[in-house]
Amino acid sequence: MPLALLALAVGAFGIGTTEFVMMGLLPEVANDLDISIPTAGHLVSAYALGVVIGAPLLAAVTARMPRRTVLIGLMALFVTGNALSAFAPTYDWLMAARFLSGLPHGAFFGVGAVVATGMVAPERKARSVSLMFLGLTMANVAGVPVATLMGQSLGWRATFLGVSTIGLAAMAALALLIPRGKAHAAPPAGLRGELAALRSLPVWLALGTTVAGFGALFAAYSYITPMLTDAAGYADASVTVLLALFGVGATVGNLLGGRLADHSMRRTLFGGLLSLVAVLALFPLLMSTAWSAALAVALLGMAAFVTGSPLNLMVMEKASSAPSLASSANQAAFNLANAGGAWVGGLALAAGFGVTSPALVGSGLAVLGLGVASVAYAVDRRRAPRGASLGARERVVAGRVPERVEAVRH
Repeated sequence: MPLALLALAVGAFGIGTTEFVMMGLLPEVANDLDISIPTAGHLVSAYALGVVIGAPLLAAVTARMPRRTVLIGLMALFVTGNALSAFAPTYDWLMAARFLSGLPHGAFFGVGAVVATGMVAPERKARSVSLMFLGLTMANVAGVPVATLMGQSLGWRATFLGVSTIGLAAMAALALLIPRGKAHAAPPAGLRGELAALRSLPVWLALGTTVAGFGALFAAYSYITPMLTDAAGYADASVTVLLALFGVGATVGNLLGGRLADHSMRRTLFGGLLSLVAVLALFPLLMSTAWSAALAVALLGMAAFVTGSPLNLMVMEKASSAPSLASSANQAAFNLANAGGAWVGGLALAAGFGVTSPALVGSGLAVLGLGVASVAYAVDRRRAPRGASLGARERVVAGRVPERVEAVRH
């Protein structure tokens, strides 16, 4: 694998750290700015809003720019947002800075995924995407816990200065390791071609699968702390370690999904979603003992992130002529899944169905994701050349047309 993937992973590590660390620093921020913790929680929403707006907007604005330049510029915006967060004098300033920090998130992953797949052979595309996202999953294992401890001991402002430093390192790595050249030049489709890609039904079905599939994850994960403390009997101090287990599971699932998706993207996606349905359905049982609850947290991360690489790759391949905007829109879909999953899971709790009920809601959303993925598969079957096998259909979608089919065309 190209060393340039390391640069993308470093950027992903910084983005993942700043996205999730705010949740652990809410008491410190609330105390320093003299606001309530619920009010401080709006800072999490401000970042997510920045992701949803920034992903398609920045991808569209930079459609005619060289992708290498775009990645460096997006990371510069990321550094600026986190530095402004560190020096924000008031809550309103911090809210604006967090929104700014979120703007480059989706576009970075979207454009980065296109660059990553362009640097490798077709049969290694999914693995290249998983290696970029390795930085994001490792942020949950190491970045967020270390940054949280830094904020608790040195003050929350030190955390955002530290994240800005990671961003500067990522900028240097991107400039040094991603080569200049045709592969990373401005895409020929331009803005019109990128927007045209979003008019495709298969693209929207792929985005819908992302929203439903990862909505299933966040319906449960958003309420994992009360499940662990109230149902499994863990002390509050143990939750941080257990959340690191989720990060380990996510890292394993991400790497496994990338390797499997290179053999069969569709089977990996269906297998991951089925695993997610099963794990979430078993959550009430698994949360009955301490050891099985720890296992459940790791399995949840693994099952959810097995689907990450095939979902990203599927969106790019459905918009193969202009993938940057579609891939960035997929990152917005991930954040919509975050917000929507948490909201639906919260409805189950508010209705009094029990502390583990959000997991069952998540299992239902994963079934919905399977349904959308099945519709997408049926659409692909109708559009694929007659007589082609499943593997051949996937190669057609990926742009690797079998010789027999190509001969018929000509």
